[in-house]
Amino acid sequence: MFIGLIINMLASAEGESAPWWNIPSFEAWRWLNLLIFVGLFVYILRRPVSEAMRARREGIRRDLMRAQEERNAAVAKLTEVEARLAKLDAEVASVREQSEREAAEERERIRRSTEEETQKLRVQAQREIESAGKAARQELSEFTAEQSVRLAEEMIRRDIKPEDDARLVSLRVEELGGVRP
Repeated sequence: MFIGLIINMLASAEGESAPWWNIPSFEAWRWLNLLIFVGLFVYILRRPVSEAMRARREGIRRDLMRAQEERNAAVAKLTEVEARLAKLDAEVASVREQSEREAAEERERIRRSTEEETQKLRVQAQREIESAGKAARQELSEFTAEQSVRLAEEMIRRDIKPEDDARLVSLRVEELGGVRP
């Protein structure tokens, strides 16, 4: 095809037709125009595009570094939380042991306190019983004495005659060191 084109150009050159570079099917000018346009485009935009790409690359690098730092911080925090969770089980067990120990100590203290209070109440009840017994014996003694006196008075009133009464009074006066009648 290319050879046919060249032959046609030469033949047309002899026949006073359009020069070979103006042939409508000749695409070299289009390609040359495209190459010049692309070359100028690359030459003009090379520096801004390069800087934009470098800035974008730096931005991506910064973002990656920041993401790496955030990841490292998250991993450190996760490690810390896992360590705290591991310690939490130990702390829960420790608190449980301590609360059970304190509960046992409190039960023992309450038991001792209850025993002491019970002993105090027993002693107090014993004292009250003894005191009530003494009071009852005292009342019984007083009652017995009163009843004895009352019975003796009744017996004396019933058995003593007026002449016995005069004789007893004179004996009594003599004992006191008094005058005889």
